Amino acid sequence: MTNRIDLAKKAPKVYRAMIALDAASREGLDEQLAELVRIRASQLNHCAYCLNMHTVDARKGGETEARIYLLNAWEEAGDVYTEKEQAALRLTEAITVLSSHEYVSDEVYELAAKHFDEEELAQLIALIFTINSWNRIAVSTRKVPDVR
Repeated sequence: MTNRIDLAKKAPKVYRAMIALDAASREGLDEQLAELVRIRASQLNHCAYCLNMHTVDARKGGETEARIYLLNAWEEAGDVYTEKEQAALRLTEAITVLSSHEYVSDEVYELAAKHFDEEELAQLIALIFTINSWNRIAVSTRKVPDVR
């Protein structure tokens, strides 16, 4: 495997800005819901480093093993997740998997807006684009989780 750069060392201003963005994006959101969003985006982006980090954090925050394991199939899991969590996960998927054929539809946006007030929705969107940025940093620099 090719050695990759350490962004924190080689682009410290960018890294510090990401840390600040991450802190700002967390404000006003339930931390358990935020971890579900971070895990789901990291699953979609195949980011092992962030998956490890956020599943550990979710467990520390009281999340159950079953809900973590079922997150990859949340739509098929019945009422394991609340309607609010489902709306957040649907929005996470829509924002994370942007392509020329997919977008954040009015239906997905309106479902999220039904469960989150405007400030919460703004924070949720910020949380989603922030974890996607972290995923892209970790994947492009091939950060690997320390699970030993």
